[in-house]
Amino acid sequence: MRRALSLLQQNALRLVAVFVTFQLVAAVAVMSLLMLPLAHRAASDFAQLMVLAAQTFAELPPTTRPAFLLELETRHGIVVLEQAPAGARSDGQHGPYVRNLEEALTGLSGSPVRVFNAARDGEAWHWAELPSGQRKVWLGFSHDRVGTQPLTTALLILAAGLLLAIATAWWLARRTLLPLQRLDAAAAALGRGERPELLPEAGPREIAALARRVNALARQVQDLLEARTTLLAGLSHDLRTPLARMRLNLELLERRPDSARIARLDADIQEMDRLVGETMELARGLGREAGVATDVPSLLEGLAQQTRESGVQVSVAAAPITVTEPPMAIHRLLGNLLSNAQRYGGGAPIELKAESVAGGCRIGVLDRGPGIPADQLEAVFHPFHRVETSRNPATGGSGLGLAIVRQLAQANGWQVSLENRAGGGLEAWVVLPAAGEDMRA
Repeated sequence: MRRALSLLQQNALRLVAVFVTFQLVAAVAVMSLLMLPLAHRAASDFAQLMVLAAQTFAELPPTTRPAFLLELETRHGIVVLEQAPAGARSDGQHGPYVRNLEEALTGLSGSPVRVFNAARDGEAWHWAELPSGQRKVWLGFSHDRVGTQPLTTALLILAAGLLLAIATAWWLARRTLLPLQRLDAAAAALGRGERPELLPEAGPREIAALARRVNALARQVQDLLEARTTLLAGLSHDLRTPLARMRLNLELLERRPDSARIARLDADIQEMDRLVGETMELARGLGREAGVATDVPSLLEGLAQQTRESGVQVSVAAAPITVTEPPMAIHRLLGNLLSNAQRYGGGAPIELKAESVAGGCRIGVLDRGPGIPADQLEAVFHPFHRVETSRNPATGGSGLGLAIVRQLAQANGWQVSLENRAGGGLEAWVVLPAAGEDMRA
């Protein structure tokens, strides 16, 4: 089976073909539109000079002819002989200049004129027999005067151009493909579960945009790997405590049955089930639902009413805003934030707010709890991270609520942030984009 060419080779060949074609077209254009007309004009001018020299030679007195011949040879490189040069021959293999000269001489003299080749002092010369008064003389000029080698010149130009085209094409192809090779290496590393080196976000606009996407993907993969490790470590750590209590209660039940111990076993099982359920919900991710038009004031009022049933005062201050978002996701996200505010608010009133902002709207859950240290406002979104370090679910929760909030926000293109309130407490804000926009970058 024939092996396909690499992209580098294909691009190099295409560029070489384009360069060589352009070079050929340019050579033909220069030859036909510039060089040949110039050669024809130069041959015509030289033919006029040769005919004039032959006529002048016939008209001059014999005593002044030697000075005229010397000046003619010195200034114009033309030699006049009254006898045919020895060995004069016509091989018919003249170049374009000599052929144009023959045509011009024929037109000026009124009779056919041929150019012959004969050596002079060991050098190649061209000779033509022209009328001079009542007789004819031979006028010659060195082949070096013509000096043009169009075929050799064309071949040299084509060879040099081909080499330059190949080198340039190879350089351009490699320069173009280098970012793609880096992208390929990064994709291979991602496929192996590794975090590749970040790509330089420079160069052409499309390559820079693709590099940004790959870098963002690499960071996301790394975050997922770190989250997976954290999930497994946190789950195993948090399950040890109820398992230890269950083992102890089972040993005590073997000695003396007690309904209270059985109730504690059931509570530990429920705690483990809840912890495993929350971990699985975070681990498997949350698919994006279809957006549904939702009245924000009604949504917040429904959440507030559920919280008021537990004895916590909740106030709602929402502008008349309608959003088109996944209803279950936004309900779950705000529910987790409200649950955190209820857990840490110490029974103080909770405020729910909704207001329009540039590019969408934002919804806030505000409490009067102890707040969060500034250096942990971002860390609390990591799985199993808790500001309260006792690991007691009754006081610090499982550490998964805000992680689920962040995942819901990322899955639906929202932005979630925390900030401490003036006077104490915490503000949790969720920014929803306007219709047709997405804040996931």
